[in-house]
Amino acid sequence: MNVKDGLFVRIDCELKVSGGEIIESSSKTGPVEYKHGAGQILAALETRLAGMGIGDEKTGTIPAAEAFGDASAQPKMAIPRASFPSDAKLEVGAKFEAKSPQGTPIMLEVITIEEESVTARAVHALADKDLEFRVKVLAIRPPPPPVPKSPAEELELTEVTESE
Repeated sequence: MNVKDGLFVRIDCELKVSGGEIIESSSKTGPVEYKHGAGQILAALETRLAGMGIGDEKTGTIPAAEAFGDASAQPKMAIPRASFPSDAKLEVGAKFEAKSPQGTPIMLEVITIEEESVTARAVHALADKDLEFRVKVLAIRPPPPPVPKSPAEELELTEVTESE
């Protein structure tokens, strides 16, 4: 059985910034299990896993454009000027650390400065960085069978009206 969409896959992996820090390592967190094709792992890594079999290993580099993108293509947002620290040196190109509503660390790069607001680009911390990966496929299994419906779920109900 080979890795393909819809199958559950368990891998040992290491993902790191090219020549730098480790981002993810199953030697620290344990194997990663995901449903292939469901967008649960980095899409570029998922593409590289397609077709691999149990016991297969692969190493390589994921270019920045395929990993977390090019910083200049990241989304822009208007932020109230008052949200920045009062002593912050606001100038075009300045960078500030922030957290997304989900708590993910992001970098904000100032693009324009107005009287009441600052337009900034939300840049992922790993944007513009190539990633190195090492993976080994440990297991591949089909999805579990669907849970059978209870007979009550299959009933077709109609309203009963009393006749006079």
